[in-house]
Amino acid sequence: MSTALLEGRSLLVTGVLTERSIAYAVAQLAAEQGATVVLSGFGRGLGVTRRLARRLPGDPPVLELDVTSEAHLAALPEALLAHVDGLDGVLHAIGYAPPAALGKGVLQTPWDDVGVALQVSTWSYVALARACLPLLRRGGSYVGLDFDARVAWPAYDWMGVAKAGLESANRYLARDLGEHGVRSNLVAAGPLRTMAARSIPGFGEFERVWGERAPLGWSVDDATPVARACVALLSDWFPATTGTVVHVDGGVHAVGA
Repeated sequence: MSTALLEGRSLLVTGVLTERSIAYAVAQLAAEQGATVVLSGFGRGLGVTRRLARRLPGDPPVLELDVTSEAHLAALPEALLAHVDGLDGVLHAIGYAPPAALGKGVLQTPWDDVGVALQVSTWSYVALARACLPLLRRGGSYVGLDFDARVAWPAYDWMGVAKAGLESANRYLARDLGEHGVRSNLVAAGPLRTMAARSIPGFGEFERVWGERAPLGWSVDDATPVARACVALLSDWFPATTGTVVHVDGGVHAVGA
């Protein structure tokens, strides 16, 4: 009998906000593949995360975590140790840009809004890794969610800049985590109808582009392909892969107009 892909591994999954979220799909699949899962939530979404946890296999515990709070980050290892004796993987599924940073171009957005987008969507990737590092075992995996930042997209504006920063941070983090035996990779998903997508003006344009250009086709309602890629990276099946971006977008990144 084959062993489940994540049997015996303990994971922290952030960003479970709705059943349509990529993080929810990852948490569900990871639990089905044998992982012990711990979730985190924040603010008004914390109650939602707790309700969703009850629908997942094993009813995983939920920790309160604001990644912009140094106090929360400092307390994270002790909070995790109440449920697991270490970590084998972390999913960073955290991103946010204020409305003023989306859909209006980049020239007029004030720094206060830009700063929020960069702190939550870019800086937190490194901050969460630093907080979890004392618990991450050798052979562990750190995975973040991305959206292809090689080009400028309509309406994505400062979130696109933040994702470009995320991709750069991933490379530097892979360099620094390597000595600890921990991998760092991003999964660049095609557009999905998540809560984050609803905040992007003109999201329908993304749907149209992917519908026309994806060689393999693309469903904006199915997070399963992205979840499978994340779970594979969180497993020990990619022991020498780090600092890279895995595109799960039906192939759009590889083709021109």
